[in-house]
Amino acid sequence: MVKIYRCQLELHDSLYFATRELGRLYETEPIIHNYALSYVLGLVDSEKFATTVEDEAYSYRYFCGEQIPRYQEQLTPLNRQGIYVTPARAVQHTSVLNTWKYADNRYHVEMQPTERNIPSFGRTKEISAESVFEFLVVSEKEITFSRWVRIGKWASKAELTVQTLEKIKHNAEKPFVCSHPLNPLDVMFTNQVLSYDTINMPPVSLIHNVSMKGAYYTTAEMPELKLPIHMRYHFGE
Repeated sequence: MVKIYRCQLELHDSLYFATRELGRLYETEPIIHNYALSYVLGLVDSEKFATTVEDEAYSYRYFCGEQIPRYQEQLTPLNRQGIYVTPARAVQHTSVLNTWKYADNRYHVEMQPTERNIPSFGRTKEISAESVFEFLVVSEKEITFSRWVRIGKWASKAELTVQTLEKIKHNAEKPFVCSHPLNPLDVMFTNQVLSYDTINMPPVSLIHNVSMKGAYYTTAEMPELKLPIHMRYHFGE
């Protein structure tokens, strides 16, 4: 029997990742990609979810010797385990602007005279501490979540609270609207997507306010939620 977990993430530090780059401004949008959350929750780097030798071969470790994303290899095992994480939307949030400076520090490497040390700067728009995000985890098995997680470029500390939704109803295939953000690659193979608003962000832009046709879940605890059934990690094959 499928389980749906309602997860809320409260930031205890400011959260930064570059959703978009506008010159020297690096902006963090109040939404978190489902790929990132899959790593944050420890579903990729934890051996407790590895069920095959292939899963172990692609398990994620703290140290990464190469800066090349391996989303397909590392997230596909979650499909075999019946686990799926949605993107997270902001329940409440504020932003803060920070300015940082850097300089040409070649004189630290070469012990010889250099040209003038000309400083430069950049700005980051981050999500402030005490902001709250919400997302859902759909699983065919029971999952134990950590209370504290680290997220973003600064490994910001965040507190995770989880509610298990008990009264889940499977609804037959028909048109519906899902207001929760979705990864389009993960729903387009099992649902007919009719219209949506786009959220531009790497590595895959997300969609929300999605009008679609297909089967979906509803729950008594979240009566406004209509969540597509059969969501799986897909990578454009």
